[in-house]
Amino acid sequence: MPEPTPVPTPSTDPGVRASTVLPGATHRTLGVPGGRIHCVEQGTGPLVLLVHGFPESWYSWRHQLTALAAAGYRAVAIDVRGYGRSSAPAATDAYRMLAHVADNTAVVRALGEETATVVGHDWGSPIAANSALLRPDVFTAVALLSVPYAPRGGPRPTDGFAGIGGEEEFYVSYFQTPGRAEAEIEPDVRGWLAGFYAGLTGETLAPADHGALFFVPPGARMADRFPTGRLPGWLDERDLDFYSEEFERTGLTGALNRYRNVDRDWEDLAAWDGAPITQPSIFIGGALDASTTWMSDAIDAYPTTLPGLSAAHILQGCGHWIQQERPDEVNRLLTDWLHGVTGPR
Repeated sequence: MPEPTPVPTPSTDPGVRASTVLPGATHRTLGVPGGRIHCVEQGTGPLVLLVHGFPESWYSWRHQLTALAAAGYRAVAIDVRGYGRSSAPAATDAYRMLAHVADNTAVVRALGEETATVVGHDWGSPIAANSALLRPDVFTAVALLSVPYAPRGGPRPTDGFAGIGGEEEFYVSYFQTPGRAEAEIEPDVRGWLAGFYAGLTGETLAPADHGALFFVPPGARMADRFPTGRLPGWLDERDLDFYSEEFERTGLTGALNRYRNVDRDWEDLAAWDGAPITQPSIFIGGALDASTTWMSDAIDAYPTTLPGLSAAHILQGCGHWIQQERPDEVNRLLTDWLHGVTGPR
């Protein structure tokens, strides 16, 4: 179990609560064409951009910011648009993949850099992958956590999702209608997040006979299949307070809108159908993560789809929240790989 993050010091900026400040890190808000992106920065050296997933925050990289800074890198974790203190446009289509790639590119420029290594987890993994795919001039290396790279292809995504699960509804389909998932989550944000985080953690996975968390029976809620009881070891009460306070303030619509653009992404990225990412890359996944097992074919295809891959690491006993469940191991893998990509610091 990782050591707890040191108690934060108060911020002089009233727009940043004390609980969001990582000692030794700098909070800043950057103007980008799509609005603003809040980020947290630590260290100096080659830029490493850290992109979180659902339902998370820059805070998901709290263990990596300090480790990467100590290893000689300028580590910057963003709040993805729709999260935290970044802009949350009202239009659903403002959360298409092309907008996230544009945000990442603009952040690198706003930081005064020309290039960066991009690291993504969960939804941040395909955002990082597509940033590298569409802007290889900016993103010269890419690390993918939990969700494997799978090039654009196949049928329209929502058609594919509708065809799995039988009478039960796949969670991505459940998230499609604006307001529907929000009505489940927002009355008890803290409780929902606690169950969702625990349900995808290696040590607190629900029993197999409890039913698959990713499928929703008719008339039920996702939360009906969440495990109850203790929090996983990587998540203490203060961590859960941080996440829940952020989403209680912003709501979940911005975060959920990423799922509501899967068909737009499929259309927007048609020119890159089947395209490989050729930059240096690494994949780190959890053996108990459904993303790793469902997408095992994508991992098997890496010699073709990620020809610059150094290695695909599968951490035994680990679930989905990989950089928080196994921070020391992930930090070592990332820093060793970065030293190979950028040279020793």
